[in-house]
Amino acid sequence: MYQSLHLFALIPFPDIDPVAFSIGPLAVHWYGLAYVAGIMLGWYYARRLVSTPALWKGDVAPMTHAHLDDFLVWVAAGIVIGGRTGYILFYDLAAVIDNPIRAVEIWNGGMSFHGGLIGATLAIILFARRNGIPVWSMLDIIAAVVPIGLFFGRIANFVNGELWGRLSSMPWAVVFPTGGPFARHPSQLYEAALEGLLLLLVLGVMIYRFRVLKRPGLVCGTFVAGYALCRIFVEFFREPDAQLGYLLGTNWLTMGMILSIPMILIGLGAILRARAASSTSIKA
Repeated sequence: MYQSLHLFALIPFPDIDPVAFSIGPLAVHWYGLAYVAGIMLGWYYARRLVSTPALWKGDVAPMTHAHLDDFLVWVAAGIVIGGRTGYILFYDLAAVIDNPIRAVEIWNGGMSFHGGLIGATLAIILFARRNGIPVWSMLDIIAAVVPIGLFFGRIANFVNGELWGRLSSMPWAVVFPTGGPFARHPSQLYEAALEGLLLLLVLGVMIYRFRVLKRPGLVCGTFVAGYALCRIFVEFFREPDAQLGYLLGTNWLTMGMILSIPMILIGLGAILRARAASSTSIKA
């Protein structure tokens, strides 16, 4: 069976060095460049949104370009600290307890999106309150640009040959260098397409066609719920983390699914709050 799965792999894994380039002893990895590209392009897109007053309630953007420039450091710190902490707590806690130094050995484990989301959210709330910016509007503008970072991050996962999918006989299955001699779903590309491109398109249409930034919290809620649905779907094709495997005695439930389920409820709650607030505003 496994040999036949191998034979079905029609897409060879690209021979791409994880190191994009080196400057002396410093090696710059594609994964790091993906983070930089995601943050910088997201920053550029956010500036475009702020530069279009007609998109916002009262035709006045709730923040300035200077605010976005200052926020870059905050969100980068929130993503990195939250992402690493989340990975340890959700996926690697037992190993870190046995060997605490492992917490800083990022080459032995990566970043958790859910942890990064929590870290970024805390950074947004603290920054917004410190600068007198409506929290929900700040959450909306960051949610609108996050899919850009997700797209680049998942492409980097593919280039690194990590976080690959379950065994597959589909014609686009890939044999990853670290995934054994068997063909697997390129689940990183599924995530790039759904969590990245699809969510970016949906949120963009909502913002520019339906002007939903005038209803603070609607973009944020849609992103959170939308990401969770995309992630749960892709988890059916993605190989679970080796140290955890499938959970609760099933052959399908993963940690990614469990962490995403509350996000659906949180996202729906934000959407309902935004709709209720908008209705109240109209009646007033």
